[in-house]
Amino acid sequence: MLLQHLFHSGPTSRAELARSTGLTRVTVSDLVNSLMAEELVAELSAQPEGRVGKPATRLRFRTEAFQIVALDLTDDARIHGAVLDLTGERLARTSVGVDGVTGADAVDAVVDLTRDLVARADRPLLGVGIGSPGVVDPRGTVVQAPNRGWYDVPLARTVADAVALPVHVANDANAAVLGELTYGGASVKGVLALTVGQGVGAGIVLDGALVQGRAFAAGELGHVTVIDDRDDVASAPLGQAEACACGRRGCLETVLSVPALRRRVAGLDPQASDAALASVGRRLGIALAPVVSALNLSEVILSGPPELLDGPLRDAALDTIEERTIPVISSGVQLRMTQLGEDGTLLGAAVLVLSGQLGFS
Repeated sequence: MLLQHLFHSGPTSRAELARSTGLTRVTVSDLVNSLMAEELVAELSAQPEGRVGKPATRLRFRTEAFQIVALDLTDDARIHGAVLDLTGERLARTSVGVDGVTGADAVDAVVDLTRDLVARADRPLLGVGIGSPGVVDPRGTVVQAPNRGWYDVPLARTVADAVALPVHVANDANAAVLGELTYGGASVKGVLALTVGQGVGAGIVLDGALVQGRAFAAGELGHVTVIDDRDDVASAPLGQAEACACGRRGCLETVLSVPALRRRVAGLDPQASDAALASVGRRLGIALAPVVSALNLSEVILSGPPELLDGPLRDAALDTIEERTIPVISSGVQLRMTQLGEDGTLLGAAVLVLSGQLGFS
């Protein structure tokens, strides 16, 4: 609680910490002493405040003293990694090509990239955070990630054994929505972050809590069927239902993933390309409308290539959501691109470490 307050509010006195947290001054003092011993918190020089008495000594979170290694496995062709400080500043970054690499070879690529990044850190490391496509359980096992060829892969344990550090793994969209909350200013009331890369996933936060679901698969919108060959009228703009990596046909991922979008607009003139992207946007809006309505979301954040997502696709999706939900739901709903650029999932992976090791986000 104290670290979270210092992280978000900046330097604060012990008395202010006690008032803001509801803890007693004695408890705050004891906790601060422990945090200072662990070199997480430091005292600032006392500043005169223009009033009688000894000026209060303020405390600050030593965000520069520790670093985090973060990996984003969303991309279809490359996996990205960075060394960050606790404020999210990227101190070193690199990526490695994995186009067509699956199964054990893909795990090896993640381990090798993690080792490279650990070697680049120049401060003590709190741990490693990884945002991975697919369903990920609380132990960091990738239950299934069809596009990577991963089924029951103990990714957290494998990487931890290789680098001797705490490793936290979560679904990439769940990581992305945590990154939006901590570093991107997203609403804690109701936000859905949709990641579009090799696949399509969604992370959802309601009233400040991450929604994970019964089998930790909440947000798997990429594998919702949106094209049904039995409905010729509905499927005509997008063609026949294509096979998906999950084994079914017509999933949202078969039209909205980055490879699918690139195939759809390849060789088209600008007008035809805009029409093709708008047709995908309408299908996305149809998939999102019941989710927005059921959860009364305040915003949906898109993360992926802006040249594909930000424009006709986003506009058509928002129009469709508004058409298919009642005004009390759709009024004020935002459908926007991430403000974190390409680093949303990387920053979210860092939040996994902040939360797992220090207990806040």
